[in-house]
Amino acid sequence: MSLRIATFNVENLMTRFDFTGFRNQLRQDRVIKLFEIQSEGLYQQLEQARVVASTDDTRQMTALAIADADADILCLQEIDSMEALQAFEYGYLFRMVGTGYRQKYLVKGNDSRGIDVAVLMREETHDGQKIELKEIKSHAMLTYRDLDLFNDQLALINRIDDKIFKRDCLELDLAIGGVPLTIYVVHFKSMDGPRTNGVPSRQATMPVRRAEALAVRRIVESRFGTGHTAGKNFVICGDMNDYQERVNVIGVRRSGYRFEYTDESESALDVFSHDGFAENVARRRDPLDRWTLYHARGPEEQWLCQLDYLWLSPALAKANIGRVPEIIRNGQPFRTIFPPGQEVQRYPRTGWDRPKASDHCPVVMTLDLT
Repeated sequence: MSLRIATFNVENLMTRFDFTGFRNQLRQDRVIKLFEIQSEGLYQQLEQARVVASTDDTRQMTALAIADADADILCLQEIDSMEALQAFEYGYLFRMVGTGYRQKYLVKGNDSRGIDVAVLMREETHDGQKIELKEIKSHAMLTYRDLDLFNDQLALINRIDDKIFKRDCLELDLAIGGVPLTIYVVHFKSMDGPRTNGVPSRQATMPVRRAEALAVRRIVESRFGTGHTAGKNFVICGDMNDYQERVNVIGVRRSGYRFEYTDESESALDVFSHDGFAENVARRRDPLDRWTLYHARGPEEQWLCQLDYLWLSPALAKANIGRVPEIIRNGQPFRTIFPPGQEVQRYPRTGWDRPKASDHCPVVMTLDLT
């Protein structure tokens, strides 16, 4: 029996316009910044027109990336609401690419912008096995105090009664053709932000992501019993906003690029990997071919890294020892620099920076379940 499962940060599937850029330059779109706009009313009209004009192309590409993943279960990040998800599923996935997902699940989480994690599921797998939801549970309300995770590093940017998950950890207990499977869908704290006491933003925010990872691990251990998780079927999916390795992109367009693989000395995701608690199956791919996002801030800071993950339990990893996940990169903008041999045919109307399916790539894997 097989199951295709995917994770994808679709980036701001919104039903609301964000007008905060009029008063906060950091939230203002780069196109709007080219114009001197004196009134908030005019700003709102221009922002609405800009978003509406760009959305259709973007969502067509998002739908094509999802169609290419062709997953039975799709774990999504940055969904504004169930209404936005339903409109996208019907107007794009179903009407445009001829396939849809009848089962949809979203629980409001903690993000102040309203972006949440969600799950789309077919009623049956590709080989006809029924997909049943037994229970769904949000862990958005857990605090550092609840799990005794507060420490001095967190105290610099959080309080003891703050919520651990900056979005949520959504837990779904499923039966696939009668075989149990538990999925945990997450979207960890962003690496963006100002330096704290001179510490770069990734390092400054890492304690938050480490606490989120520890909380996921505790939730799994609470579900199955500490020391008894290895033999269970579970997958931890999502955008984890951290990486254990990266590929530095060195050079400029005129003279060309070279690619340098490097391991990170520290990552919040070490919580999952250091003792074999779960396996990042993207590591079964070539070291230069594991990335799901291209990051660039000028020629001195550009690299490819993995932010989007399928972490398999040891039992699932062993049952699928010869299988390798796919990474769908056709929706990447043309500014993304691909290592040699990885070039893809991009979707129609893809732009240099936008339109695009997302800055993130879907990661999908076919799993044998026993």
